[in-house]
Amino acid sequence: MNLHYTAEERAFRDDVRAFLEQKLPADIAAKVKGFRRLTREDHQRWQHILSAQGWYATHWPETYGGVNWTPVQKHIWDEESNRYGAPRIIPFGVNMVAPVILKFGTEAQRQTYLPRILSGEDWWCQGYSEPGAGSDLASLKTRAVRDGDHYIVNGQKTWTTLGQYANRMFCLVRTDTEAKPQEGISFLLVDMDSPGITVRPIITLDGEHEVNEVFFDNVRVPVDNRVGEENRGWTYAKYLLTYERTGLAGIGMSKAALAHLKALAGRRLKNGRPLLEDPGFSRRIAQVDIDLMAAAISNLRIIASVAGGGVPGAESSMLKVRGTEIRQAINDLARRAIGPYALPFVEDELSLAPSGDCLSDAHAAPLAAQYFNNRKLSIFGGSNEIQKNIVAKTILGL
Repeated sequence: MNLHYTAEERAFRDDVRAFLEQKLPADIAAKVKGFRRLTREDHQRWQHILSAQGWYATHWPETYGGVNWTPVQKHIWDEESNRYGAPRIIPFGVNMVAPVILKFGTEAQRQTYLPRILSGEDWWCQGYSEPGAGSDLASLKTRAVRDGDHYIVNGQKTWTTLGQYANRMFCLVRTDTEAKPQEGISFLLVDMDSPGITVRPIITLDGEHEVNEVFFDNVRVPVDNRVGEENRGWTYAKYLLTYERTGLAGIGMSKAALAHLKALAGRRLKNGRPLLEDPGFSRRIAQVDIDLMAAAISNLRIIASVAGGGVPGAESSMLKVRGTEIRQAINDLARRAIGPYALPFVEDELSLAPSGDCLSDAHAAPLAAQYFNNRKLSIFGGSNEIQKNIVAKTILGL
C-alpha cells in the first residue's frame, strides 16, 4: 500500500482546506475546539453548508445526490475537518440508515427518504438497544405483529442518542418469536410522531441530555416502511453496524485531541517546568501517539482494501476497539494534565461560547465532562469485549 498521496489527492486536500477556511463558521469551530456542547441548530447549520457544497453524503452514489468519494478522500476529509474544528456529522441518517436503504430498500423508499436526509428535513435516530439487549442485540424483545397493511409495535428501546430531536427512527423489531433469535428480526422505518411513542430523557454523568428511552404502545407502522424482507433484519443490521463501528474509530478526532493534549501539556507546569517535559507524562503521550499512528495506518490499509465499493467486515471491529481505547487514553491524559481543575465542572459553562485562551483553567470544565462522557465509547456500537470475540472467531479462527 502506498502511504503517500497522489497529486490528485493532494489537490483534493487543498480544496478541503480552502473550503473549511472559508465556510466553517468560526463560532462553531470555537465550540468544537473548546470541547463545548453543540446545539441542534449548530449541527443543522453545518449540514446545510455541506449540502450546499455537495459534500454531505460523501459515500452515496451520485444518482441519489452523493459524491461517492474514494476511501482516501474520505480519510482526508476526516483528518482535515477535525483539524479545523468542524462538527462531527450526526451519522444516523446519512451514514447509517441511508446505506441500508440504498442497498436493501425499494426504489420508492430511496426516493422518499434520501432527499429528506440530504435536505435535513428528517433527523434520524437508532432503535437497536433495549434493557437486557445491548451487546446481545439478538435477544431484543420489541414486538411487531402484522395487522393487514401495518405492524403493531410494542416494546422499549434505550440509549437512543439524540432521540429527543428525531422525527424518524430505524428500528429492529421481533416479527417471529418461534425462529432462532437472529432469524426473527425485521428492520422498520418509524415515524416518531406516531401515536403511542413516548421519549424520556436519560441524563448522563456529565449532565448531558444525549440519550433517551423510547416506549412503543400499540404503534402502527406501515408494512411499506419495512426495509427488505420480513425476518431478515439481522442481515441489514450487521451491514449497518460495519459503518457505525468503522466510524467509531475516530482517527481524525483522536489526532485533533492529541494535538490539543500536547499543547495543553506544553503550557501546564510541574515543578516549574512544562508537564510535557516530565518523563512519566511524556512517556504516556508517546505511547498513545505510537498507538494512534498504528491505528491510522491500519485504517488506511482497511479503507484501501474496500476501494472497490465494499464495506469492511470484522476489520471494523478491530478499528472500533483500538480507536475507542486510544480516544479514552487521550481523554484520561487531558484530565490528568488539567489536574485539580478537572474535579468539578460547572454545568452552565458547558454550553457557553468559549472566549480567551482555550488552555486556561476556566476551560477545564469541558475536558472533565468529555472524560466522563467518553467512558461509553468502549460500550456503545457493540462493547469492545464483543468486538474482540468477533475478531477472534472471524479473523483468528479461534
